[in-house]
Amino acid sequence: METTVDIVRRYRKQIAVPGIGIEGQRKLRNASALVIGAGGLGSPALLYLAAAGIGRIGIVDNDTVDLSNLQRQILYDEADQGALKAVRAAEKLHALNSTLTIEPFPVRLNEQNAAEHIAPYDVILDCADNFHTRYIISDECSRSKKMLVHASIHRFEGQVMGLCGDTAPCYRCLYPEQPADGLILRCDEAGVIGVLPGIIGSMQAAEALKHVLGAGIPLAGTLIVFDALTMQMRRFTIAKRADCRCCGT
Repeated sequence: METTVDIVRRYRKQIAVPGIGIEGQRKLRNASALVIGAGGLGSPALLYLAAAGIGRIGIVDNDTVDLSNLQRQILYDEADQGALKAVRAAEKLHALNSTLTIEPFPVRLNEQNAAEHIAPYDVILDCADNFHTRYIISDECSRSKKMLVHASIHRFEGQVMGLCGDTAPCYRCLYPEQPADGLILRCDEAGVIGVLPGIIGSMQAAEALKHVLGAGIPLAGTLIVFDALTMQMRRFTIAKRADCRCCGT
């Protein structure tokens, strides 16, 4: 059991931030986050959530580590090839911060198991790499009023959005229908610069920490587009659609 002295020793640089303090650190310790996808986006998001002290972290991913992942999935190394990402990620996070509860789920999220995985957690991070899973996550978060931090990456560009919760729009408010298979290239097909998911995944973690702490301006209802080639960010407001088939009226 962590004592106040243990908490201060580990997190003193974070506790020193105005507005956090020991009470804010206890909020993080009592919070939970579910990361769906332990790949390029999930790797930095998981590392920073664990390092910051989120008390319970769930990891959903049914994939295994491949040599081609290592260019961007910084949780893993060459010795991890063939291992289940969720299981290996949990081991790495426990080594980083043994005071946390890390829960690996080496399964693929689908319509049948989404509710049982999402329900126990305070904030959900969508780090998935395919549209089908993104819609499942958003639909369930909309139904259950869970705060969702969504992100996606493509070549030199990344996007982060705050969705669902009590009042924010859902993914379908921006993209009403899932695109047809093959219409938009996946990351493996289009390519991505390795550092980009590190930037975008870290932004997801920052937004999740803000949500738990009640700090700053929430990203809910806002889309941020980051271009690594120009180092520019653009912000767009996402309107909640009255005719949205998931969260509309």
